[in-house]
Amino acid sequence: MPSPIESDTPPPGLLQPGRNCWRLEHADRFKLLIDAADYFRALRLALLQARRSVHILGWDLDSRTVLVPDGTDDGLPAQLGDLLHALVEREPGLHIRVLNWDYAMLYALEREWMMARKPGRARNKRLRFRTDARHPVGASHHQKIVVIDDRLAFVGGLDLTRCRWDTPAHAAENPLRRDPDDKPYAPFHDVQAMVDGDVARALGELARRRWLLAGYAERRPQPREASEWMELNQADPWPAEFEPDLRDLRVGISRTEPAYEDRPGVFEVRELYLDAIAGAREQLFFENQYFTSNVLAEAIGARLREADGPEVAVISPQTQSGWLEQATMGALRARIHHRLKSALETHGPEAAARYQMYCPHLPGLEDACCLNVHSKVFAMDDRLFSVGSANMSNRSMGFDTECNLSIEVQGDADKQREVAQAIALMRNRLLAEHLGVTPAAVQQAMDEQAGLHAAIDRLRRPQQRELRPMDPRLIPELDALTQDNAVFDPERPVSPDEIVDAYVPRSARKPVPRRMIGLGVLAVALVAFALAWRFTPLRDWINLSSLIALARSVDQMPFTPAIVIAAFVVAGMLMVPITILIAVAGVVFGPVNGGLYATAGVGLSALLGFGLGHWLGHDALRDMLGPRINNLSRRFAQRGIAAMAVIRLLPIAPFTVVNVVAGASHLGLRDYLLGTLIGMAPGIVLTVVFSHNLAEAIRHPSLQTVLVLAAVTAALMLTAFGLQKLLKPRNKVGGDAPRKSGPATAGSGPSGASPSAEPGGRRDDPLPRINADRVSADHAVEVRQA
Repeated sequence: MPSPIESDTPPPGLLQPGRNCWRLEHADRFKLLIDAADYFRALRLALLQARRSVHILGWDLDSRTVLVPDGTDDGLPAQLGDLLHALVEREPGLHIRVLNWDYAMLYALEREWMMARKPGRARNKRLRFRTDARHPVGASHHQKIVVIDDRLAFVGGLDLTRCRWDTPAHAAENPLRRDPDDKPYAPFHDVQAMVDGDVARALGELARRRWLLAGYAERRPQPREASEWMELNQADPWPAEFEPDLRDLRVGISRTEPAYEDRPGVFEVRELYLDAIAGAREQLFFENQYFTSNVLAEAIGARLREADGPEVAVISPQTQSGWLEQATMGALRARIHHRLKSALETHGPEAAARYQMYCPHLPGLEDACCLNVHSKVFAMDDRLFSVGSANMSNRSMGFDTECNLSIEVQGDADKQREVAQAIALMRNRLLAEHLGVTPAAVQQAMDEQAGLHAAIDRLRRPQQRELRPMDPRLIPELDALTQDNAVFDPERPVSPDEIVDAYVPRSARKPVPRRMIGLGVLAVALVAFALAWRFTPLRDWINLSSLIALARSVDQMPFTPAIVIAAFVVAGMLMVPITILIAVAGVVFGPVNGGLYATAGVGLSALLGFGLGHWLGHDALRDMLGPRINNLSRRFAQRGIAAMAVIRLLPIAPFTVVNVVAGASHLGLRDYLLGTLIGMAPGIVLTVVFSHNLAEAIRHPSLQTVLVLAAVTAALMLTAFGLQKLLKPRNKVGGDAPRKSGPATAGSGPSGASPSAEPGGRRDDPLPRINADRVSADHAVEVRQA
C-alpha cells in the first residue's frame, strides 16, 4: 500500500489544541494494551510502584475484581479493593482516590454495593471511594482513566470491574474467565493505552479536576516537578516487561463534557472524529461497541459518496449486551447501518462496496459465535490512531464524559516513518487478532490487495477465527419502540423542564394525589423484593423443590386449608409466580384438594389486589400511564368478563399487577371475579392434574401413570393450540365499524378520535424528536394536541 509520506516536509497536523484536543503533550513512551489480561497485569505492576498518588476514574468499578487471575508472587491480595487497602497501609505517603459513576438504578442489580464498607477491611482516610453524580439528567461519567504519581497513566475502554478479563486468544472455554460469583462469562475484547511523561501529568490534572467537579475536596498539594520526583523516588512505574510501541512523541488528549450548570460543553472527541473522517485518504478503521451517532454516520456517508472516497471498516459485536441494549442501542445501530447502506446503493455498487461492518467470529461459542467487542479505537490511514472511552454514539459525542488519546505522524521524515509504521502495526494487531493470523500477514495482504476490505476477504477462514461481514437485523418491532434517539442515545443534555414541555400536555400536569403515596410505597416494596431476590437466599427458598418441602410440612398441621390459602395470598402480593404455587398444591395435596386450595387462594389474592387498586384509584393510574388509559379502561369495562378471562388465560403481565390495574380501572367487581374464575379455572385444573400425575409418574412409574400423564400433556397442548386459533387476529374488510359520535374524551384528538389511530393501523410516534438544535414549535403543538 502506498506510504502517506511523500516528502521530508511534515504534513499539517490534524491534532489542534482548542479544537479537537484539549492538550498536545509530550510522552516518553506509548503502549497499546490489547485485551484486559495485559492491561490488568501492567496496572498491577504499576500500582506496586505508586508512592504518592493514584487516581482512578471509571464508569463501573468492582472491588472484587482480580487483576491477575493466574496468580502473582508479590505477596499482596488478589482482589482490587484489598490490594488498594494494602498499598495505602504499606506506603504512608500514598493517597488513592477512586471516583465511580453514581450509576442509575437501572444498573443496580449488576453493580457491587457498599464498595467502601466491606466487612473485614480497615478504613483508611488515605483511600477514598466516591461516586460522581454531577451530570445532566441521564448522563454518565464514562471516562476510564488511571493515573499513578502523575508519571504513568492508562486511558481506554476498560473499566476495573467484573467480566472484563480475557486474553487475545478469546478461548471459548477459559477456566480463568470467571466473575466474582465464580460464574463463567463469554469472551470479551477491549483496548487500553499506557503512556507516561507530560501526558500523564496532564491526565493527573484532568483526574483532579473531575474529582473537584464531583464535589470532593483535594486534600493533597499539587503534583511536584519531575526533578523533585527523581529525588524522592528512583523507581520507574512503567512495567519493565511491556516494551513501548513508540518513544519520544506528542499525544493529543481529547474530551467530551456536557454543558452542566454554568460550565459550557466540551466536544473535542466529536471534532476529532469528524476531522479524521474528513481527512482520510485511503481508509478509516473503526473498532467500536456502538455505531449510533447521526453526525458520524452523515460524515462517513458524505465521504463514501465521493468518487475517490476512503474505505470504511467498522468492527462491532453482532449483538449488544443484554435485552435492554439490544432493544435500544442495537436497534439504533441497525437503523443507521441500513440507512447508510441504502444511501450508498443509490450512488452505485462501488460506493456501497467501500463500506462494510464486520463482527469477529469465534468457533465454539454459543449465541452466534461472535466476540463481545467493547473497544473504542479508530485509525485514519497510517497517519492517526486514537484510543479511549468514546463510543461512536450520540452520547459519547456530547452527553457523557469521555477521554481519548491520539497520536499522528509527526516530526522529521524519519520520525514520521516510525510513527506511521507504529500506527499501521497497531491497526494490524487488532485485525490479526480477529482474523487468527499475524500482523505481518495482515500488512502483506493489504500491500498485495491494495485495499482494506480485499485484504480482510483474502485472510478470512470460514468456520475459524475470522471477520464476518455483518448486516445488523432491523427488527420492525424494536425500530418502532426506538423511533427517536432523544431518550436512548441523546445528542445533548435535555433538561427535565424541556422533557416535560415536549412530552406532557399541560392539561395533564396536576398535583400528585395522596393515593400516589400508596403507589410509591408499593413500588418501593416491589423494588425491595427484587433486591432481596438478587442479594439474599430468597431465590433459593422460593423455588419448586423448597416450596414442595414446605407444603409437605404444612400438610401435617391442623389448619392446613387456611394456611395454604393464606400462603397464596401473601405469595401473590409478593409477586411470587402464581403457577409455581398451583403446581406445588397439585403435587402435595392432590388434584382435588390442591385444586380447591389453589382456587380459593387465587381468588382471595385477586380480591385483595383488586381492593388495593381500587383504593389507589383511577386517577393515580391515569397520572402514571397518561390520559389514554381512559379509553382503555372504558373498553375494559365494556368487555369486562371476556377481557379478564383472556388476560387470565394468557398471562401477559404478572398476576399481582393485573389485579391492581383492574381494581383501579372502570371494571366492576362482579365482572372481575367472574372473568378471573373463568380464565383461571382451566389453568388451575390442568396445572394441578399435570403436576400431580408428573409427581406420581416419577414416584411410582407404571403404565397407568405414564398414560395419564400423556393424556394430560395432550390436553395442555390442545388447549394451547385452541387458544392460539381462537385469539388469532382476523383480517377485516373495510376496517372497524364506525363509532358513535359523541364528545371528545380525555386523551382524544380534537375531533374525539383516538390519537393512535391511523388508516394503516400504525401508531404515530408519540415522542417528538429532540435534536441538537431544539424542539420545533409545530411539533410541540402536535404533542400538546395529542
